Amino acid sequence: MKHFLLLLWLICIAAAANAAPQAARKPNILIILADDMGYSDIRCYGGEVETPNLDNLARNGLRFTQFYNTARCWPSRAALLTGYYAQQVRRDALPGVSPSGVRGVRPEWARMLPDLLKSQGYRSYHSGKWHLDGLPLENGFDHSYYVEDTDRYFGPQKHFEDDKPLPIPAKDSGYYATTVMADHAIKYLKEHHERYRDKPFFQYLAFTSPHFPLQALPQDIAKYRERFAGGWDCLRQERLQRMTALGIVNTELSARASEVPAWDSLGAVEKKEWQQRMAVHAAMIDRMDREIGRVLAQLKSTGDIDNTVVFFLSDNGASAEKLVRGDGNDSAASPGSAASFLCLEPGWANLANAPLRYTKMFVHEGGISTPLIVHWPKGIRAQGELRHTPGHLIDIAPTILSLVGMPVPEKANGTARPPIPGRSLVPSLTRNEPISRDDLWWFHEGNRAIRVGDWKLVSAGADAPWELYNLRTDRSERHDLASKYPATVRNLAQKWGKQLEEFQALAQPKP
Repeated sequence: MKHFLLLLWLICIAAAANAAPQAARKPNILIILADDMGYSDIRCYGGEVETPNLDNLARNGLRFTQFYNTARCWPSRAALLTGYYAQQVRRDALPGVSPSGVRGVRPEWARMLPDLLKSQGYRSYHSGKWHLDGLPLENGFDHSYYVEDTDRYFGPQKHFEDDKPLPIPAKDSGYYATTVMADHAIKYLKEHHERYRDKPFFQYLAFTSPHFPLQALPQDIAKYRERFAGGWDCLRQERLQRMTALGIVNTELSARASEVPAWDSLGAVEKKEWQQRMAVHAAMIDRMDREIGRVLAQLKSTGDIDNTVVFFLSDNGASAEKLVRGDGNDSAASPGSAASFLCLEPGWANLANAPLRYTKMFVHEGGISTPLIVHWPKGIRAQGELRHTPGHLIDIAPTILSLVGMPVPEKANGTARPPIPGRSLVPSLTRNEPISRDDLWWFHEGNRAIRVGDWKLVSAGADAPWELYNLRTDRSERHDLASKYPATVRNLAQKWGKQLEEFQALAQPKP
């Protein structure tokens, strides 16, 4: 009789458990951000660099072909983590408000994703570059490894854990920034699984790679020593062919930048020197992909990969800057070593952003276009598909809030928040359909742009004339239609100016 009653009790418990469905587990979030990486650098977007881990995410997820950033490091990070344009939150310069967004301080209502996600039970972790006002733990992160010194990959002079300074790594420590950033991300994910596995996590992994200086591990450089011998003219054509075959673009190749010489006009020694630079750039991206693979392996080992939404993208296009900072450049040092300080410069930046026009800091397509890979086995059934709807970094925050079931807050710290300009990309995760929006807007270092539908109005400088392009047929911005459609230019210029005035009023410090 006792056995019968025990059996009956167990049957009742099982029936009750089946009758009461468990609440769906909120997804984990992993944002991986590259720094100064070109639109077409990685293999799954047509590049030469071996990126098997990113390629695998793309093969089993989605690739967006018209996704945008803000053309520069700090405004992109502000837009990514708040869902607002950087100018709205005082993180990029505005005439009459702030001469420099680098030192701008966000309004109280401009809270970051980790702060917002706490109410949903999330624990948040940061590893890598910060480049925002405040400190990571002040802004909702539970752990952070923060590298402030982006001029030294082999030994930063300023880096922090949990907002506290760390000693400068010894020269023989084997420190390499990209690897150490992944190490800390893995460390935090392990701790999360051991101590907080009942909670979802938000992991923000912000690599400095491949931002200058071009510094990489010797064994990684060796892989690409001869890969770029063909030069930027030939390789740009090859990239366009691969990108067209992949369905990433349907456009011409942009004109070679005016300051870039034809590759065949260079001497043999000069060609070799330039070839070495691109080899280091490729090696930096290759190493980043390897470290991404280690982070993904950690998620697989704990069974978290299926319910983790992974976003991979870059903060701006490849850089054409010519700078020497940090410890200077030892011309006798091996390119890519700790004693060297080399930049990509216009010729190779033109390749890295192929087939698009211009580079970092400009708001033509080459400066603001980024790959976006989204991977989520549990939530995205489509595999290997492309999404052609335009999107922007301001869309990431509302997308994440939508995925976790959290409405966009109307208030923060008791203060009303302005309407968020970003749009959730969730509908496009299941169907290849456009995301409805009025426009996309840019302003950085005097460079201006607005996109409405397929029309884009853009200028390279505040005093430069407006140029007009139809991006459906001319993504590489070769055919300026401003003189043919003056009414469209006037209309878009008015919209751009009205947006500027609204942002100036919003960002103006209150008395």
